[in-house]
Amino acid sequence: MDKVKRMARGQQKLQSQAKAAEKQSKLKKQQGHSATDQKKAAQKALVHVCVVCKAQMPDPKTYKQHFENKHPKNDLPEDLKAI
Repeated sequence: MDKVKRMARGQQKLQSQAKAAEKQSKLKKQQGHSATDQKKAAQKALVHVCVVCKAQMPDPKTYKQHFENKHPKNDLPEDLKAI
């Protein structure tokens, strides 16, 4: 009888350790993904700023489309004419 109890407790111990390890790994994954971290990363990606309305865009192609659609009466900036 004693041997059976030890085996059962050993199994519970293993299950408990596995559950704790999984919980720790989930916490580690979530650490770098807070809302403020995501906002900071997104802000770094917005490198082009519209000269008229100061809107931020991630790449020159998007900037050109924005400029043509939102500011059609204004002259296209020199850096966008080549794109």
